[in-house]
Amino acid sequence: MQWIKQALSPLIGREAENLARTFLEQQGLIFIMQNYRCRTGEIDLIMQDTEELVFVEVKFRSKNQYGSAIEFFHASKKRKFESAVMHYMQERGFNPSVVPHRIDLVGIEGKSRQQQNINWLKSV
Repeated sequence: MQWIKQALSPLIGREAENLARTFLEQQGLIFIMQNYRCRTGEIDLIMQDTEELVFVEVKFRSKNQYGSAIEFFHASKKRKFESAVMHYMQERGFNPSVVPHRIDLVGIEGKSRQQQNINWLKSV
């Protein structure tokens, strides 16, 4: 039974990321990249909001009995995420002190599309 959960996990994560991407595009953000990976971490979505780069972490929970999706972006996860952001910017030749950027968090909760709740936190 455990292998079934592990096999479904990437699929659920990808669906949540696609849902978050669609939501953010409806809010006027422009999609740049999905699933940027480096040795220090991973960035789910990279978007652009006018002149600002937006690095997005997407969290999904079908139930919130153990806490909301947003609560799962704890301090150690945030440090790894920030490290991945710096790696992306250096790799692209962007100076973090010059290029405007922020980290956003999208939390998605609910089992079915009709019952899903999307929470978007800017500049976490």
